[in-house]
Amino acid sequence: MAEWQGRTVLVTGGEGFIGSTLVERLVREGAEVRALVHYNPFGRAGWLDPEVHADVAVLPGDVRDAERVFTAVEGCDVVFHLAALIGIPYSYLAPESYVQVNVTGTHNVARACLRAGARMVHTSTSETYGTARSVPIAEDHPLQPQSPYSASKIGGDMMALSFFHAFELPVSVVRPFNTYGPRQSTRAVIPTILSQLHAGASEIALGSTSPTRDFNYVDDTVAGFLAVAGCERAVGDVVNIGSGREISIGDLVALLVDITGGKARIVTDPERLRPPGSEVERLLCDNSRAREWAGWAPEVSLEEGLARTSTWVAEHRHVLGTGGYAV
Repeated sequence: MAEWQGRTVLVTGGEGFIGSTLVERLVREGAEVRALVHYNPFGRAGWLDPEVHADVAVLPGDVRDAERVFTAVEGCDVVFHLAALIGIPYSYLAPESYVQVNVTGTHNVARACLRAGARMVHTSTSETYGTARSVPIAEDHPLQPQSPYSASKIGGDMMALSFFHAFELPVSVVRPFNTYGPRQSTRAVIPTILSQLHAGASEIALGSTSPTRDFNYVDDTVAGFLAVAGCERAVGDVVNIGSGREISIGDLVALLVDITGGKARIVTDPERLRPPGSEVERLLCDNSRAREWAGWAPEVSLEEGLARTSTWVAEHRHVLGTGGYAV
């Protein structure tokens, strides 16, 4: 495991759900932390606003701006690249935006890390695997671009790894499965369900309930990032981060209803349905590489993580909204 005391670290997308949790963990570990946050005219810094400003250098910018990215990276030992345009439904409407942010943006970060002599930890997604051809899904599973979002993330992954092969940039790709927990927006299924339940809904509006997912609590995902960053064997390679347990969306709803004490039935929201060829039916992580290479293992059970998340959502329903640039 890497020692973070006194090291200078940049987190792109540090204002987001996973990014802000990673930033706070790094601060606790003693790192000197910078966060590149997507510029907005309101001067806001997402989930970094305002709890950890005193401990973090917040740098407004955009990963599509190569020189701004280099300014943020220069002088850093490690860069965690989480900034991305996320959300599958919007990728059907504006696919070029995803290419610009997720592919070109990753190129800019990799190039800046090469110039600055920094190690890069790049964020992928289990969506790159598409519907599982075999389970559990290991890192050598075929990549299947079943949405413009997943295609852009595949492109970003390959761009990052190309800098290892072509220029010997020390880069590792972390491929998280379905991360959930406090601060996740209602673009994702768990906060969507919990928000409706805590509002006293008698019906839960969802897309398809048959697909299965491998849900990983955000603290475990963040621990995976740190473990991979300290793992030399992971340089030039991909490491899955997931729980190794799958659950259908229908069974997830039943579990959340039980946790919240609510009473609701599921109704189908056509706007939440993916096009038939784009739906990922099954995701289940093989986390052997993370365990064996990086010494990582999930610590928070699904039931415990959902209970924590339920409490958080109940207390923060007024601030939950749709997703943005940061993972």
